[in-house]
Amino acid sequence: MKLSSREARAFLRAPRPGIAAALITGEDAARVALARGDLVAAWAGPGAEAEMRIDRLAAAEIRRNPALLPDAVKARGFFPGTRVVVLDEATDGLAPALQTALEGWSAGDAHLVVAGAGLPARGALRRLFEAARHAVVIALYDDPPDPAEIEALLREADLHPDPEAYEAILAAAQSLPPGEFRGLLEKLSLYQSAGTEPLTAEAVAALAPATGEAGMEDLLLALSEGRKDRVPTLLARLSARGGAPVAVAIALARHWRAALLVKAARRRRGRACRPASPGRGDPASGDPARCGLAARSAGGGAAADRGSRSRAARRIHGAAGGLAGADAAQAGGAARSLIPGLP
Repeated sequence: MKLSSREARAFLRAPRPGIAAALITGEDAARVALARGDLVAAWAGPGAEAEMRIDRLAAAEIRRNPALLPDAVKARGFFPGTRVVVLDEATDGLAPALQTALEGWSAGDAHLVVAGAGLPARGALRRLFEAARHAVVIALYDDPPDPAEIEALLREADLHPDPEAYEAILAAAQSLPPGEFRGLLEKLSLYQSAGTEPLTAEAVAALAPATGEAGMEDLLLALSEGRKDRVPTLLARLSARGGAPVAVAIALARHWRAALLVKAARRRRGRACRPASPGRGDPASGDPARCGLAARSAGGGAAADRGSRSRAARRIHGAAGGLAGADAAQAGGAARSLIPGLP
């Protein structure tokens, strides 16, 4: 069966009785890894690693010898307690081996946690787990945690923020990837353990990672590669950090201007990136992120630049529908500044 987002959060903290296996998938590998760790800890309990009650298998091993998986599930450990078999980097090609393990599972066997990033909804693996009566599918989406989930994480980390710090943590949850947000909570927990005063917004700001530049680079990369499904999420994250749609449009204009300079440099010197030239504003070859972004957009010259700029602006214009009020108006205006005549 497939669990909803709310059911999945509850299941990761306290798995239902009678469930033998879980398939965890999502586009964000860090989010998948965190969920996998939470479920393994919930099923195996404390001391499982020391008591060797967790058996980790690689997908490559199962491809070479499919019998390893059902054997690991049926094995008995030396120490008492629940055993868990973890299979990482699973793909649809492992469906036959997993079907054998699920069909042969009985009470007392190890629980099975299968993790795979980006598994298709109609793929063999997801259909197998959705059809099994004693297995669940946990599909993780690139959405920030809601307030209830954040409060649960704060309780788990034993954090006691004041109202302003709580608002700062909520904002960080909207803008940071899940792995970085968990890391921030861990740092805040260590910071607060040194004293008894409530956590302040200043402490949150001091310990939060600076990701504004990286967020803009991610958005530019998504637009350059035509990954329009990521644009609304990245725009929302930038907005949560205080980024304005107009700033996005300015960054796009600079990006494609740099792409044309790179194209010209390639024609002159036969190199994709050249040393920085302050007089001409050429990008430096020592910045892999900028060179990579520029190289993706420089392949077709001025005509390709106009087409890419047009497509990117239309994506921003379409994503503006997910914003509200002044932000939507600004995003629409930014897109129209790149394409005259855009409605």
